[in-house]
Amino acid sequence: MDIKQERGNQGQVYQDAAAIRQAVFVTEQGIDPQLEFDGEDAQLTHFVGYVAGKPVVTARLNETVHPAHIQRVATLEADRHQGYAFALLQAVLAQLGNQPVALNAQETAVDFYKRLGFKQVGEAFLEVGIVHYQMIKE
Repeated sequence: MDIKQERGNQGQVYQDAAAIRQAVFVTEQGIDPQLEFDGEDAQLTHFVGYVAGKPVVTARLNETVHPAHIQRVATLEADRHQGYAFALLQAVLAQLGNQPVALNAQETAVDFYKRLGFKQVGEAFLEVGIVHYQMIKE
């Protein structure tokens, strides 16, 4: 898998990330597009994993907060269970080095993030109508 990253919302990597997010979060999960595309994309870094030139997985990184926050992790439905999200997040984490990082995990993804070294903190909460847990990797 080839991983590319781009800061802002003007280039091809962002367009590919947005298309994956549209397919997964808006179309598949029914999240309101105004909530999904929250106006923060221009200031953040977007990662996309490509397989044979096709974008299959994405994540967004917010380094303007402490700890840094991984957001909008999504894999196209046809490409799930291939290890793409795991590999993409390993690359994001490697770039961050030893600094702490947080994310809000959908309930169904908590065990996935635990495999990457994240620990669940606090109680469940609703975000965009879906149960989430805050997770931290120190």
